[in-house]
Amino acid sequence: MTTLYAQDLQLPAASLGEENPLPPVSSSQDLHHVENLAELPAEMRENMTYPDHLQTMLPGLIQDGYDRELVERALPSLILENDHLRATILPSLGGRLYSLVHKASGDELLYRNPVFQPANLALRNAWFAGGVEWNLGSTGHWTGTCSPMHAARVEGPDGTPVLRLWELERTRNLITQLDFWLPDDSEQLYVGARIQNPSSETAPAYWWSNIAVEQSPGTRVLVPADQAWRFGYGNRLDLVGVPEYDGFDLSYPVRHRRAVDFFFELPSQEQPWIASLDAEGNGLAQASTDRLRGRKLFVWGESTGGRRWQEWLSPGLEGHGYAEIQAGLARTQMEHLKLPPATNWHWLEAYGRVSVDPAKAHDGDWKTARLATGAVLEPVLRSLAAREEEWLTVIDAEPVEPLATGSGWGALELRRTGWKVSAGTPFAEETMTDRERAWLPVLDGRMPLDHHGAPDGTLLHWKDLLEAVEDDNWLIWYHRGVARWYADDHDGALDAWRRSDNCLKTVWSARELALRSGDSRDWDDAVALAPAGLHQLFVEAFEWAVEAGDTRSAEQFYRRASEQVRAQPRIRAARVKLLLLQGDAAGAQALLDEGIELPTVREGENPLAEYWLWAQRELGTFRPVPSRHQFGMFGDS
Repeated sequence: MTTLYAQDLQLPAASLGEENPLPPVSSSQDLHHVENLAELPAEMRENMTYPDHLQTMLPGLIQDGYDRELVERALPSLILENDHLRATILPSLGGRLYSLVHKASGDELLYRNPVFQPANLALRNAWFAGGVEWNLGSTGHWTGTCSPMHAARVEGPDGTPVLRLWELERTRNLITQLDFWLPDDSEQLYVGARIQNPSSETAPAYWWSNIAVEQSPGTRVLVPADQAWRFGYGNRLDLVGVPEYDGFDLSYPVRHRRAVDFFFELPSQEQPWIASLDAEGNGLAQASTDRLRGRKLFVWGESTGGRRWQEWLSPGLEGHGYAEIQAGLARTQMEHLKLPPATNWHWLEAYGRVSVDPAKAHDGDWKTARLATGAVLEPVLRSLAAREEEWLTVIDAEPVEPLATGSGWGALELRRTGWKVSAGTPFAEETMTDRERAWLPVLDGRMPLDHHGAPDGTLLHWKDLLEAVEDDNWLIWYHRGVARWYADDHDGALDAWRRSDNCLKTVWSARELALRSGDSRDWDDAVALAPAGLHQLFVEAFEWAVEAGDTRSAEQFYRRASEQVRAQPRIRAARVKLLLLQGDAAGAQALLDEGIELPTVREGENPLAEYWLWAQRELGTFRPVPSRHQFGMFGDS
């Protein structure tokens, strides 16, 4: 019998903290940049150059308020369970499939992170490792990965409960829907996914199901492919043979020294699947209907930096950590597809335990290994199309019992656009909070100044409405400036922020003007207007001055900051660089020796190791970089 119920998940967890009120200037720098486009197939090139790079995460704000203090907390979870499997889903954290347990064997089929520890890997910064993450929108970990989704029970096609989650992805205005379905007798968890484009414009479509699996020396990843596009974070995609690469078998994750992606080339006649098997031939297999054709293997690598990242994401890590097997709409994660107006795309995924003769699973002949695994999966593969047809009979079914509430942004957008969306993914007016309702007057040509605190992230899709507002106050001119800037009307944006400043001097317009001018006097003005609690502005101004080499301004900003602000990890790290720029290597080294833990260190960055080596060179000493500072993804620092 299949049951669906709510249950708190108790585990050591860091606080996610508040969103950063400063609007993101640009999108996070994604590491997947390809420069050898001319060498790639025409279709792949076209997909990689469409659309233009996402300039900003607006209207979303950055989630960088988390810490690294693990405290026992209760996270809301929803459990879908039958006699064979128990699936745990986290509706408040992007619908993450946190755990999938095979009950007869007791095996956890996913990498289940024993803690919740955000780190700076997602498009809006905060991300956490483990389970299955659903990535919609743009290259990278999606904007909703650490945000709540709507959740409800739906009557399944076989009478069993279906757990439905849905939400609006705000940068692309696409609706994502996830239906978790576990029939009574099934040894497969089915996940029906749908992307709705309700608008009258073509939208960029990007999707990758990101599956974390535990790795050990005996773990092997099998997939029905003989070639893969290798991306080693060196700005190139190269087609390589599978499994032999660079003198070793790439299908064993722990044999890789460096962080690397392999995007597998699945022949068109092959049903798409991927599996991760342990030394005994047991593990997880993921399969899907044809629309989800891409498959990928990602490893952190076994270098000092790779191991450090695994420990950073899973404090107290034991064993060999995890690898990621992924499934996507395109062949690589650098590609976006064109989703036509008023169009929906859907597919069905299956997740379950697979057991293959270990001698065959680990056969030195790749064809033998993958064919043996495919043969075991054949019943699942053969039934997927029929299962999808069953699921489609309820894809638009209205929810019968609400289980969790997401954001009110979808309801707000429906008020603006009148879009027709599926009855199965309703955005009810009552889901709007004060945050969303604050924008309703704009629909009537007003933006009253009953605003307290920081302005919310500008609704870039509302640019024409913002221009039509009749009110003349600092807030409307501020939002017009932001919307104009990202519509490439830079002169108009600067004019709007100056008009905002004329209406009332606020830190918000002053900060935008400082960012664009790069003038220390403008930064002085912004810092002077910043309330004491806005530590993010002090951090930003100090980092700007240090990076610009303006040591005089940096010292002034530092002196104006409170002791609490000076204790911020980003301030302390930038202070190290400032001391080095000033020729005080001993002072910089002393700060490093005190210990700096930078919660928001970015994937692909390694600043404290760089500062350590710089200080050592200046001092003429040769102390090795401590492992706590080693975040180099591409080999030892």
